[in-house]
Amino acid sequence: MFKPFSVTGCSLQLLRTGERGIVTFCKSQDETILKKLISMEVTPGITITLKQKLPSLIIKILDTDLALDLETIGTIYVRIIDN
Repeated sequence: MFKPFSVTGCSLQLLRTGERGIVTFCKSQDETILKKLISMEVTPGITITLKQKLPSLIIKILDTDLALDLETIGTIYVRIIDN
C-alpha cells in the first residue's frame, strides 16, 4: 500500500548531525544575507557537513567550521548525500 521514499533535498535545518549535503540554492530577499553566504563560500555546488545542532548550528565547509544564525540557516537548501 505504501511505497518507500527518501528525502533527497531539503532545508539545511532538516539535516541531522553528521549528514552531508550539496548546496542547491540559497533563497532570501535580503541582500545582506546573500552577500554573507557568498563571503563564507556557501554557494550552489559546495558540500556542507552538519557538525552540531545545539546550542548553535555549526557546519563544515571545506576545512572550515562556521556557526550560523537561524535566519541564515533557513535560506540554505541542500541535496542530501548518501552516507
